[in-house]
Amino acid sequence: MSEQPSTTSSASLSAGAAPGRHRVSLADLEPPIALGPLDGRYRGVVAPLVDHLSEAALNRARLDVEVSWLVHLTTSGALPGAPQLSDADVAYLRGVVDSFGAEEIAELAEIERETRHDVKAVEYFLKRRLAAAAEAVGPDSPLPAVGEIVHIFCTSEDVNNLSYAVTIRDAVRQVWLPAAIALVGDLADLARETAEVPMLSRTHGQTATPTTLGKEVAVLAARLRRQLRRVSAAEFMGKLNGATGTYGAHAVSVPQTDWQAVSRSFVEGLGLTWNPLTTQIEPHDWQAELYADIARFNRVLHNLCTDVWTYISLGYFRQRLAAQGSTGSSTMPHKVNPIRFENAEANLEVSSALLDTLGATLVTSRLQRDLTDSTTQRNIGVALGHSLLAVDNVRRGLAGLDVDAAAMERDLDDSWEVLGEAVQSAMRAASVAGAEGMADPYERLKELTRGRRVDAEGMRGLIAGLGLPRDVEQRLLGLTPATYTGLAAALVAHLDDVG
Repeated sequence: MSEQPSTTSSASLSAGAAPGRHRVSLADLEPPIALGPLDGRYRGVVAPLVDHLSEAALNRARLDVEVSWLVHLTTSGALPGAPQLSDADVAYLRGVVDSFGAEEIAELAEIERETRHDVKAVEYFLKRRLAAAAEAVGPDSPLPAVGEIVHIFCTSEDVNNLSYAVTIRDAVRQVWLPAAIALVGDLADLARETAEVPMLSRTHGQTATPTTLGKEVAVLAARLRRQLRRVSAAEFMGKLNGATGTYGAHAVSVPQTDWQAVSRSFVEGLGLTWNPLTTQIEPHDWQAELYADIARFNRVLHNLCTDVWTYISLGYFRQRLAAQGSTGSSTMPHKVNPIRFENAEANLEVSSALLDTLGATLVTSRLQRDLTDSTTQRNIGVALGHSLLAVDNVRRGLAGLDVDAAAMERDLDDSWEVLGEAVQSAMRAASVAGAEGMADPYERLKELTRGRRVDAEGMRGLIAGLGLPRDVEQRLLGLTPATYTGLAAALVAHLDDVG
C-alpha cells in the first residue's frame, strides 16, 4: 500500500498577508495551478514524460500488468480450470488499458478514496470492466466470471515493480535517450565543423598549449556518448513471486505448476529481465545503476555548459539574439546573457541531486519490505524531467552560437609564450639526438616566459639564439601559436570510434 495524500483544504490557509486583507486562495483555483516548474513554466518541454512517469501513467501500467497477468494465466495452462479467453476477450481487455483516459483516471481516483490503496483500486477498477464485458464482447464471454483471477498470487509489489520497470524503460528509451542522442549529435557536428579552428587553451585559466575548438568539443561529445552507451545498455528487471519472494501461495495452491517458469515467461514477455531472487520487492539495484549513469551524463553536460559559458565570455562564441529568445538584462540593453547554459546548469544540478538520492535510497529496504521506495519512486519523473529540460536548453543554446575565429586568432597572436613548451621539448629531443649546448631547456625558457607575455619578435629572437640544429631552428621559427595545435584536428575523427 502506498502513502495517502493529505486531503487538508487550503481554505484555512488562505489568510491575507496582513490583518484585514484577504487574498484569493490560489490552491483552490480550477484548473489546478502547478506547484513545481516542470508542470508549470516548463510543461511544454517535459510533457512527453507524462505518458510514462506521471501518477496516471503508473496506474495505466499497473492496469496493463494486471490485464497481462490475467491473460497469461488463462492462456498458459498455469491455472487449471481457468477458462480459455477468445481473441475478442483479449482484445477487450487490452482495450481497457488502451482507452485509459481522463474519465477512467477520475473513476480510479474515486475508487482509491474508498480503498485507501492504489493497487487495490486498480484491481477493483478492472473487476468493474470484467463485469461489464458481456455488453461489449457478447453474453458467452467468460470475462464476467474471471474476477477472482485478477491479482491472484500477486502482492502489490509484484504489480508495482513491473509497472515501474516498464514505465522507466519506456521513458528513458522513448523520451530521454532520443533527446540526449540528438544533443550529442549536435556536438559531434560542431566538433567536425571546427576541427581545424585553432584556439588558445587555458589550463588553470592560464594561457596554455593551443588546441582546436573542434577537438575540445569532441572531448565532451565523446564523454557524453560513452555515458549514453551505458544508459542504452541498461537492464530493466522485474519479478512476480509473491509476498516474500518464495512463491508460497502459488506452490501451496497449485503445486503441479512450475511457477518459476510461469513467472519468468511473464516477466520476459513484458520485455524485462527476470529476477529470481528477491524479497517482497525487486531490490531496485538496476534503478540505482541507471540513475548513476544518467547523473554522470548530467555532470559531463554541466561541464560542457560551464566551458561554453566561459568561451562566450571570452568572445570565442557570439550569441545570436533571436536564437537565444531573450532581450538580456532588464537594465543593460547591450547584454545577451547565456541563459540557456545557465538554466541548463541549474536543472542538471537538481536532476543529479535527485538521481543520487534515488540511487542511494532505493537499494535499501528493511528486512523483506518497507515503503520508503513508494514516495521515492514517485520522483523519478521529476529527476528525468530536469535532465530533459537541461538537454533542451543546451541544444537551443548551441543552435544560437556563432564561432568567432577572429577573436580566437587575436588571443593566440597575443600569447607567443605558449610556444615555450614546443621550444624546450625540441631542445630536449635535439640533445638526445647528440646536439651540443641544449642543457637546461626548461630553465632557459622559464626565465623568458614565466608570468610574461611574449610577442613574435621576442620568441623568434630566443629561438635564433639557442644554437639549435638548423632544421630544428627553421621548424620552430616557422611555428606560430595558431599552427601549434599538434594532432588536434585529426583527433576529432576518433568520434567515429565512440558510440
